[in-house]
Amino acid sequence: MFDDSEYRKSMEAVVARFQEAMKKVRTGRAHPDMLANIKVEAYGQFMPLNQVANVTASGGTMIVVTPFDPSNIQNISKAIRDDQTLGLNPSDDGHVVRVPVPPLTEERRKEIVKTTSSKVEDAKVAIRNVREDARKELKAAELPEDVTKKAEKSVDELTKNFSDQIDAAFKAKSAEIMAI
Repeated sequence: MFDDSEYRKSMEAVVARFQEAMKKVRTGRAHPDMLANIKVEAYGQFMPLNQVANVTASGGTMIVVTPFDPSNIQNISKAIRDDQTLGLNPSDDGHVVRVPVPPLTEERRKEIVKTTSSKVEDAKVAIRNVREDARKELKAAELPEDVTKKAEKSVDELTKNFSDQIDAAFKAKSAEIMAI
């Protein structure tokens, strides 16, 4: 009999990575994950922002970054300002960094949905690659034809289910992005 659990786990991992990527997509509302990719120069090396500061959302339009060591406040502001993909302009008062999140224009919202749709296709390609790996294993196993057909059908159903999960996550994120 063919065991698809390895392929199921691979597809689950693809969906989990996609959902994590969706959390980082800007929706017009302040969210701490927006700054997840920021690297700050601290103590002579580059470190993720969450390792040098506490990042919280205040209301729907402000992110507040509280450094663990106040001497890093200038480097935190600079790192956020230097990330042009975010387009944010932080300000600091010597104790915390406040990052106002401006509302998105409709044109920018459509652009974000379009770039997000490329992540959907990447995730679906990854799932199809897992399906192809399963099919190659089935051919190499030289199982009886009826067992092979049943296993292929099972793998195809897995592929469809996980593709549908990706589509549902993208649809929900698109609605969130386009909501004003």
